[in-house]
Amino acid sequence: MEFSEDLKDRIEKLSEKYQASGQELLAFLDGLLYADYITYWDYIHLDTLLSLQTPRTPIPDEEIFIMYHQITELYFKLTLHELKQVRNNPSPTAEFLREKVRRMNRYFGALTHSFNVMVDGMDREQFLKFRMALIPASGFQSVQYRKIEIASTDFFQLVKPEKRAEFNNDSSIAEMYKEIYWQDGATIAASGEKTLTLKQFEEKYSDELIRMADAWRGSTLWQKFKQLSAEDQQNEGLIKELKQLDVNVNINWPLEHYRSAVRYLARRDEDVRATGGTNWQKYLPPRFQKRIFYPEIWTDAEKAEWGRGWVNDVLNDLKSDK
Repeated sequence: MEFSEDLKDRIEKLSEKYQASGQELLAFLDGLLYADYITYWDYIHLDTLLSLQTPRTPIPDEEIFIMYHQITELYFKLTLHELKQVRNNPSPTAEFLREKVRRMNRYFGALTHSFNVMVDGMDREQFLKFRMALIPASGFQSVQYRKIEIASTDFFQLVKPEKRAEFNNDSSIAEMYKEIYWQDGATIAASGEKTLTLKQFEEKYSDELIRMADAWRGSTLWQKFKQLSAEDQQNEGLIKELKQLDVNVNINWPLEHYRSAVRYLARRDEDVRATGGTNWQKYLPPRFQKRIFYPEIWTDAEKAEWGRGWVNDVLNDLKSDK
């Protein structure tokens, strides 16, 4: 049998590759002879994936709730996958950053547009029943979302608005973490005490998040942007994508949760408490938190109106439903 030059070249390269392992190429070729073909279901671990939904109640729509949150976490993982590539690039170009941020916007765009799976796709009475079996678990406890925040901006931008001016890029991460904005989202509204949801989250993740913030200092997405030349920092396409990411993570995504909470938890006379006891009425609306990753690329007027119109639209929808 005649071997083409291309095939001979591939065999030579394979031989060189496997010499480093101390084994002859023939041993690896024997392995290929005995190995089974890969299948779709084995490659993505389909059986395992489909076994990960374990409702705590027999109420049917709980499975929708579980699966959508699992999908959410996978999109968060994709976003972190892009952010890690940004961090690991010692000299990114404007085009490289633009492409990575564009990908992240696709992920959050898919999440935002699919939220109707829960907002309109679950029976309200079923939700109000099965949610009682989930206490004190809460979407607030998603550590991947916190990691996306940390990897995207300077850490002091995540400090509570009223405390933010006390810190800067050189401040201690541990000290800033004590004033992190999300604490206000899991406190008991009447007393200001930490909920069990927050206590659980801090016990499991606080040390890890502080270490991450220290490790990413100087290599977040914003810091990589600041490494670009003055000319590249004016790249309109990149600025557009960064603004969209800011809106997606800090307005669209939390407000989809707000819309869901309004639909399922809001009452005419009083609000049903969230499973984690979170103070969702003041935690989710961006106009209260004023959480902005990249304030330098927004005008003062845009920052002053941050998220306001969206919240008003949600509240008007609630009034019309009633």
